[in-house]
Amino acid sequence: MLRYLPFLLILALWIYAFIDCLNTPEDEVRHLPKVVWVLIVLLFGEVLIGPIAWLVAGKNRPAHAGAGGGAGGGSPAGRRQQQWVAPDDNPEFLKSLKDENKKDESLLKDWEADLRRREEELRREKEEGSGDAKE
Repeated sequence: MLRYLPFLLILALWIYAFIDCLNTPEDEVRHLPKVVWVLIVLLFGEVLIGPIAWLVAGKNRPAHAGAGGGAGGGSPAGRRQQQWVAPDDNPEFLKSLKDENKKDESLLKDWEADLRRREEELRREKEEGSGDAKE
């Protein structure tokens, strides 16, 4: 079983690099067109040259928060645009929740009014039906 491990590791790296290459947007691919990188990963996958070349040189990797400079480090304005904002800190998201809440409340009021109207109609029909039965 242990003799198959190197083959399985090479296969796993090959598949990972291929899927990563396919899922990477065209504007994040470096040095060569995306189609060429896919072919390199496929053709040179058995000897690990293609997948390793893709992982090292083919894709723009975002810089980690603690790292200085690097790809995507750029200016503070560039970092601010790429920074993720939690939903509870995002004013646009909170506004959309308030708008949805108002819409849901108005819908609920309409349903309640419709229900009261229907109950009243049933009550009248029942009273008219019991009035006819007495005669």
